[in-house]
Amino acid sequence: MEKTWDQLEELQPTVLKMLKNSLLKNRVAHAYLFEGMRGTGKKEVGLLLTKALFCESLIEGYKPCETCNNCRRIQSGNHPDVHIVEPDGLSIKVDQIRSLQTEFSKKGVESLKKVYLISHADKMSVSASNSLLKFLEEPNPGTVAFLLTEQLQQLLPTILSRCQILTFKPLAPKVMMKQLVENGVAPVKAPLLAQLTNNLDEALKLNVDEWFAQAQKIVVKLYEVLKKNPLEAMVMLQSDWFSHFKEKEQIHRGLDLLLLIFKDLLYIQLDKQEQMVFIEEDERLRQFALQTSGRRISDQMSAILEAKRKLQANMNPQLMMEQLVLKLQEGSSFV
Repeated sequence: MEKTWDQLEELQPTVLKMLKNSLLKNRVAHAYLFEGMRGTGKKEVGLLLTKALFCESLIEGYKPCETCNNCRRIQSGNHPDVHIVEPDGLSIKVDQIRSLQTEFSKKGVESLKKVYLISHADKMSVSASNSLLKFLEEPNPGTVAFLLTEQLQQLLPTILSRCQILTFKPLAPKVMMKQLVENGVAPVKAPLLAQLTNNLDEALKLNVDEWFAQAQKIVVKLYEVLKKNPLEAMVMLQSDWFSHFKEKEQIHRGLDLLLLIFKDLLYIQLDKQEQMVFIEEDERLRQFALQTSGRRISDQMSAILEAKRKLQANMNPQLMMEQLVLKLQEGSSFV
């Protein structure tokens, strides 16, 4: 579903304010580089500004109307003077940039304006990057470029120096929760998803993913068993954990969930229950929070973060989890 200017302004206020000023003062740069995490609205903002440049009846002098012929064609990808380049396979090839240049050497089909948007600009091959550089050094009047990337450091410094760079901030969890609920996610599930990912599509997939639903149950069960005795926790690792969390990414996800349980215990102790994410486990976690100290929870959270670092450094996952379980039980008969 396309987002309006006002909706995107809520997600990326700084970026939209700068673009609004550029439009009102008629000072739109010839090349923009939008950089930021996946799911922060880079492409949507690029298309929004493109609509504003072509719109037949701007609202308040800068917002696209979304209903005129040009706005509708840009939204559906059918405007002859707007070109979107996506990676062809794993990279953007030099031929893709060259055909873009050929296209742009012709006069605008309908106006003097032309816009091109390069998605995943960091995936340009070396020759494609050099070809684009020539293009950026001698921009045609009326041409605007949008380069989008999640990996700013992968782009040539000479390309960066010719673009106005706008950084897209990660979405605040509150904004993310609101989006999730608007997309049909149950309000009790939204806080947890908003803590785990900044990407709406990924969060919506996790919401209906059976593996993820099961993962949450196993993590809560592991926490409960940790309070009993070390042997039972080790047995549970063998019977439940290792068979469910197999790949590195899955283990990281499991550790993230475990970390969020300890965070919730801390929030309960600090009387900040409204920040909890395991809302459906509210009653049980309140009981557990009475049986531990804030200092102890902090130590346990540090142990989980250390385990994540070991996993990243390719430590054997089974050994890492066994060590973590012993560490989480250290120094107390309960967690």
